[in-house]
Amino acid sequence: MRQQLNKLQSLKRQQGATFLGMAIIAGILIFAAIVGMKMVPAYIEFMSVKKVLHAMSQDPLSAMSKKEIKESYIKRASIDDIKSVTSDDLTIEKDETGNTVVSAQYKVIRPIVGNVSVILDFAAASNSK
Repeated sequence: MRQQLNKLQSLKRQQGATFLGMAIIAGILIFAAIVGMKMVPAYIEFMSVKKVLHAMSQDPLSAMSKKEIKESYIKRASIDDIKSVTSDDLTIEKDETGNTVVSAQYKVIRPIVGNVSVILDFAAASNSK
């Protein structure tokens, strides 16, 4: 009898995951997955922008006019399907060593749910790796 009573008391002390707890965890995981799926394309496009600017650094930029640099960017951006950064968004400057540097700074706003959005700030330059 005493053994059965101890067994019954130990069963009362045992606790597990409740349905509500599992639903909350599932909701958090689903929200994180949605945010991730919205943000990943922006990061992929940023990597494409960095790749294009790095490839442009292999060209003799100092010998090219601003118009030629922008045309080069347009051709490369169309190949990589870059939509967030246009040639008008590029900043073309000379650095302290006299080399031409092409850079781009831009923001991407991705709506998540209702009036909740994520703002991503990106910056890339032809002289960075």
